[in-house]
Amino acid sequence: MSSEMLPDFNETSGAERKQDLSEDPEEKQKPRVNEGIEPVSKRRMKKLRKQRQWEEQRELRKQKRKEKRKRKKLERQCQLESNSDGNDRKRVRRQVVHSTLRLVIDCSFDDLMVLKDIKKLHKQIQRCYAENRRALCPVQFYLTSHGGQLKKNMDDNDKGWVNWKDIHIKPEHYSELIKKEDLVYLTSDSPNVLQELDESKAYVIGGLVDHNHHKGFTYKQASDYGIDHAQLPLGNFVKMNSRKVLAVNHVFEIILEYLQTRDWQEAFFTILPQRKGAVPTDKACDSSSQDQQAAGAEGGLDGEAECSRNEPDSAYPEGAQEEETH
Repeated sequence: MSSEMLPDFNETSGAERKQDLSEDPEEKQKPRVNEGIEPVSKRRMKKLRKQRQWEEQRELRKQKRKEKRKRKKLERQCQLESNSDGNDRKRVRRQVVHSTLRLVIDCSFDDLMVLKDIKKLHKQIQRCYAENRRALCPVQFYLTSHGGQLKKNMDDNDKGWVNWKDIHIKPEHYSELIKKEDLVYLTSDSPNVLQELDESKAYVIGGLVDHNHHKGFTYKQASDYGIDHAQLPLGNFVKMNSRKVLAVNHVFEIILEYLQTRDWQEAFFTILPQRKGAVPTDKACDSSSQDQQAAGAEGGLDGEAECSRNEPDSAYPEGAQEEETH
C-alpha cells in the first residue's frame, strides 16, 4: 500500500514547493495596498491643506505686516507735518471747556438687580465714561455707592477701571459727598420739568436696570431724602413710537450734548437711537392733523384736539431702566 501511495504524495508536495518558489520573497514582505492604513477623512484632508497653505504664506504675511507698519508710520509723519502746531490732538484738547456741573450715577440699587442687569449697567457706565472723556464740555463725573455685585463684575471683567481718569468713584452714598441743596434727582415721576441746567448743581441719575419692576422707586427715594427732583423735558420736544425708556448712558449723553448746544431738541435727536422712532412733537401734530382731516368728521375730533390727546406725557421714563444697552 505504501509503495502505491508515495508517488501521489511526492507529486503533490513537489507542486506546492514549486508554487512557493515562484513567489518573490520581497513581494511577500511588501504590505498590500490599503492594508493597515487608516483612510483620511475629507475634513482632515481639508485641514491639512489649509495648514500647508498657512505655512507656505508665512513669509508673505510677515512682509505685509512690515509694509503696513511702514505705511502707518509714514501717515503719522505726514499728519504731523500738515499740522501747524505739530500735534492735532493738542489743538483739539485746547477747545475743551470743562463744565462745573456734577453728574452722578447712583449705584445704590445693587440688591434690586440680578447679575444680567448688573452687567448691563456696567456697560452703560463704560459708555458714559468714554463719552465724557471725548466731550467738548465734560462734566464732573461721580459714581457713588460703588460696591457689591457691580464692583465685583468690574473687577472681574474690566480691571482697567481703577485707572480711569476724570471720574470720582466712591463707595459712599451721594448724600454723604454733596450738599443736599445742590442735589437734583432726575426721575420720570417728578412733576418738575427741567428747562435749563444749573451748572452749580449735581444731577443724579438712578443706576437701576430693572425693566420697570420698581417704577417710581427713584422718585420715592428722592422724596424720602428731601432733595430736589426733576425730569428731562422729553415730552416737550419728542414723540416716540416705542417705549419711552432711556438707558443711563442716554440720559448722560443728552446732558453732555445739551451743555454743548444749549438746545434740548437737538440734544434729544442727536442721542436717541433710531429704533425709538423719535419725531419732533410739531411734526407728530401735523401728521395727526392730516390723518384726522382725511378721516372726515366721523371721528368727532378735529386735528388739533387729536394732536393734543396723542401728545406724550412730559415726563421721560426712568433713565436707568433700559433693557437694551449700546
